[in-house]
Amino acid sequence: MTTTHDSCNILADLLVAYGVKYAIISPGSRNAPITFALSSRDEIKKYVIVDERSAAFAALGMAQHSNFPVALVCTSGSAVLNYAPAIAEAYYQQLPIIIISADRPHEWIDQNDSQTIRQSHVLSNIVKNSYNIASNNYDEKSRWYNNRIINDALYSAISLPYGPVHLNVELDEPLYNRKPFELSSAKLVKRVKTDINTGFIDEMADKVNSCSKVLVFASMHKASKELSDSLNAISNGNIVVLSEITSNCHGKNIIYNIDRIFSDMTDDDWLRLKPELLITFGGAPVSRLAKTFLRKCNGITHWRIGSEKHLIDTFKNITESVEITPSIFFEYIKLHLNCAGQYNNLWREFINQTNISHSSYVKNAPWSDLKAMDIIMNSIPSNGVNLQLSNGSSIRYADITAMPNEFIGTIHCNRGVSGIDGSTSTTLGASLVCEDATTLLITGDMSFGYDLSGLASQYNSSKLKIIVLRNGGGSIFRFINGPTELPEFEKYFEVKHDIPVNKYAAAFGFDYFEANNEIMLKEQLVLLFDNQAPSILAVNTDNIVSASVLKGYYNKNNNK
Repeated sequence: MTTTHDSCNILADLLVAYGVKYAIISPGSRNAPITFALSSRDEIKKYVIVDERSAAFAALGMAQHSNFPVALVCTSGSAVLNYAPAIAEAYYQQLPIIIISADRPHEWIDQNDSQTIRQSHVLSNIVKNSYNIASNNYDEKSRWYNNRIINDALYSAISLPYGPVHLNVELDEPLYNRKPFELSSAKLVKRVKTDINTGFIDEMADKVNSCSKVLVFASMHKASKELSDSLNAISNGNIVVLSEITSNCHGKNIIYNIDRIFSDMTDDDWLRLKPELLITFGGAPVSRLAKTFLRKCNGITHWRIGSEKHLIDTFKNITESVEITPSIFFEYIKLHLNCAGQYNNLWREFINQTNISHSSYVKNAPWSDLKAMDIIMNSIPSNGVNLQLSNGSSIRYADITAMPNEFIGTIHCNRGVSGIDGSTSTTLGASLVCEDATTLLITGDMSFGYDLSGLASQYNSSKLKIIVLRNGGGSIFRFINGPTELPEFEKYFEVKHDIPVNKYAAAFGFDYFEANNEIMLKEQLVLLFDNQAPSILAVNTDNIVSASVLKGYYNKNNNK
């Protein structure tokens, strides 16, 4: 028998998977579900020591001599505080002790409920990392989250340098319900540090060669010619490389226009194009649609390439997290690639259809942000331009339209937290270290208005260019499902503003250009890039029309 609390069963299964041989339990009521889960696993030898202070020192001795991580389990309240002396010693001895404290649900903290303290990070100064599992953990999303967090915690304890970690598990009542034991859906995520001198990378190369459908998905990454060259070389036969605009990966064989592709994709298309092996790297993806489809890859092999402090599982199907620099990994794959196939051709056929659909839609669309951005992105000089994109509409339009393959500049957007603040100042900073190249910011008027101080600089150079999509502000909320249905929409979400871009340009010493239609925009873009002074181009569109056009773009193939 075991507990009905799924989080505890996942925890017990993963403790076994990570090689935990010993657990010391101090009795209590709140930690009963954890005790039940551990009692069902014969692979772990359990000891009961009533006093938590003594229990922690006993775990210290076990860890010193066994060369295995040791689990410590206690109830809620002051119990975990008694671990502190021994855990401090373990921290400085770099010993892998896994502290598992039961806790009441967070809504009862500071509410005069018994045995409650603020315990989720109470040992943070003497452990490598602290983690918290919420009490509401019975649905699929919570199980995925718990699985990821527990994998992260246990890997942290056993990765060099070793050290204690604290996993705080909130548990709501009933605490004593039992059910027959069966292996839960816990999934061990393999974490590997590798380089070209290890056998594991040879195994990975063999796997790439043996799979008929390998999909590489590149998101936000620093520009690297070596990485681009390797990805361009391997993107054929059984391998497809999809590159978001912020990945800075360029090449004629690399597939861009991520949202253009996935906006045309149906579930039937995905059945044909779904990979057997997914390889991802880079920062936060832009495309919501890409995330939706890649999260439908249950049952496949998914390698996450890179070096991150925490386990990254954006697509909810990771199987291996491999700590290696992407440029080194893909160069090795390129040198050891020995497989042909039709997977790349399948994608190319589909992309040819999406390009025709895109061109037709944009050509017939009224004057709008989408039409303007399609013109802008295809008018950017292919060489000597560093492109900065603001968050909101600008980056999403860029992922639809994108530049031609011959573009070799760099592309950046503040996608770490995706805020609209600071885009202009970020662009200013980029221009100061890219003195020989044009630095171009494409921004919305709300983001532009949010960071006017970025214009007020003594360092504005002749190569600093800004394009403002001036649609009245907040048009992204007209595209997102939900806000437009609210009576408070225009007052509290869209917050329509008439940003006087021309006056700000004059005030801060920028030359000013303006476009109100397709013909004017093409003319003004030529003048903007030729102008030998810091310059701003305002592109005037209607926010309601623009939102309607963008919604239509994503819905154009609903009846496909």
